[in-house]
Amino acid sequence: MNILRRLPLPRLLLLCSVVLAVGIGATALAMAVSSSPVAPQKPFGEAVHDALAGPKVSGVSARIQFTNHLLEGSNLASGGGGEASQLASSPLISGASGRLWIGADGHARLELQSEKGDTQILYDGENVSMYDASTNTLYRYTPPKGTSATTTAPDSKEAAHKTPTAAEIEEELARARKHADVSGATPTDVGAQPAYTVRVSPKENGGLIGGAELSWDAVHGTPLRAAVYSTASSSPVIELAASEVSYGPVDSSTLEFKPPADAKVENVTLPKPSAQPAGGSSTDPGKPKVTVHGKGLGAIVLAESPVKSGSKESGMSQLEGLQQVDINGVKASELPTQLGTLISFERAGVRYLLVGSVTPNTIEAFARGL
Repeated sequence: MNILRRLPLPRLLLLCSVVLAVGIGATALAMAVSSSPVAPQKPFGEAVHDALAGPKVSGVSARIQFTNHLLEGSNLASGGGGEASQLASSPLISGASGRLWIGADGHARLELQSEKGDTQILYDGENVSMYDASTNTLYRYTPPKGTSATTTAPDSKEAAHKTPTAAEIEEELARARKHADVSGATPTDVGAQPAYTVRVSPKENGGLIGGAELSWDAVHGTPLRAAVYSTASSSPVIELAASEVSYGPVDSSTLEFKPPADAKVENVTLPKPSAQPAGGSSTDPGKPKVTVHGKGLGAIVLAESPVKSGSKESGMSQLEGLQQVDINGVKASELPTQLGTLISFERAGVRYLLVGSVTPNTIEAFARGL
């Protein structure tokens, strides 16, 4: 006989009440878990326009999770010792969590936390600096005069801040889709904020790069997540994502950082762009000869530079910790990553540096043909 039919009426009512309460509680819990704010479905142009035209943000504070699997499986990532081991311990290479602050004037500070010391990255509206606590080194980069936003003419500043219409955004999207596959604005949530995500993938010859994603706040237009994918995995190789996002004024002192007085200072200088022939090769004898072989993101870039007689400098060809491969009887240093491969070696007084978004076998075969 069914046990429910044998229970006295009071106990049966009590059992039904318990079951009903558990059911209501489970439903409420499920709704709470799945009630993250998701942006409404909109056409791409409208989603971007509405975000850019949203309320002015006086400042942003957030927690940051930086993921980097680029060097997983390489000798560098496993810590071969020396320069390589020191580089692998950096939170920029191994990944880390931290905090991000952005002021109303665009000044920003990113703090990545690490057991060997935090890494600080700052932007003051004109200069970029990075302090690495593990090496007590401050790296500073100042853009050449004339490239800073502070030198922009007033009229161009006003034009730059004018929000494009949805139609104008769709026109730009149509142009971009001639060269890459661009998804629509996919409604989602990032850091408990309603957001949209767009994915961009190479149309052809993308090498090992599978695509990239960008997520932005649907209301404020603030970027909340960026990720790069390889062709070998559905998980991002590199990802920077925000959580616990809050909007409001950020104290100017929070955007400042003073390194220790004994910190080493390295001023970073980027190569100046120069006119080159159509083949992409530099003919200046004082500069490396650079050629591009192939098309698209899967092309291989080759740099050839003479090695001075008696020079003890060996550059990347002797960087400690990189694995060694044989290139026609010459030892070459190789750095394979999930997005591409780098090889460096010296032969007959010439240093060769090759890099491309290709597999080690592909770039090794190309190197052996030089």
